[in-house]
Amino acid sequence: MRDARRVGGGDINEAYRVELEDGTRAFVKTRADVAPGEYATEADGLRWLAEPGGLPLPDVLGVADDALVLEWVDEGRAGDEAALGRGLARIHAAGAPAFGANGDAGGGGDATAGGDAATARPLRISRLKLPNDAAPDWPAFYARNRLAPLLHEVPASTARAVERVIERLPELAGPDEPPARLHGDLWTGNVLWATDGRPWLIDPAAYGGHREVDIAMLKLFGSPGRAFHDAYDDVRPLAPGHEHRVGLWQLFPLLVHAVLFGGGYAASAERTAARYL
Repeated sequence: MRDARRVGGGDINEAYRVELEDGTRAFVKTRADVAPGEYATEADGLRWLAEPGGLPLPDVLGVADDALVLEWVDEGRAGDEAALGRGLARIHAAGAPAFGANGDAGGGGDATAGGDAATARPLRISRLKLPNDAAPDWPAFYARNRLAPLLHEVPASTARAVERVIERLPELAGPDEPPARLHGDLWTGNVLWATDGRPWLIDPAAYGGHREVDIAMLKLFGSPGRAFHDAYDDVRPLAPGHEHRVGLWQLFPLLVHAVLFGGGYAASAERTAARYL
């Protein structure tokens, strides 16, 4: 390695731009307390999301328990939102063999690889380890594997409000849909706009889930424009009532932020839950 310079890498990891001996530039993320297999799971997710060809994702150049080395992408300004909408719809449409399947070649991965969703690796977000256990439908999966495991770490009033939402999930979740191939952590900071205006997806927490989850996450800390929504619907229209379910799917990232960062996130989750009671 010829050179390494610290760059922004989010709230959890340390990140570097490095130049390898052959002149290749790369992005490296690392941290001292990373769990074994965490970066391997992310690498699998990047490859899995790239398979449909809907949107570019960085190539994996190397992976170890303590570091992930990725293709470097020069960042520009926000560009073609329609391309983001079309591409995301195509990735979602590629599907997953089950709710919770996550591209793990050792289990729960691509259906063509014979993965078993019951053994999918868990979702790791910093110190959190959330199950991707198989469930018969999306409401059951979302309740058991995303919302319920976080409730013991938030204030009692927040937990009670979310528990009441869990009871109503079968009637609130909308029409049944097959598992979509989700990015899983698609806030606006995980869309990297390259210098040519193309949107790249980075930092996935990929798994098979309801496609409205990714779109709800995009709306939590930003708001994609009309061009995004029109282009998405041109490829695969969302089910009626999706606008009213946005807060339902935002409960999960709000609870995650409440557990990891505190602040007003628990109160935000409680207010969001109250809208569905």
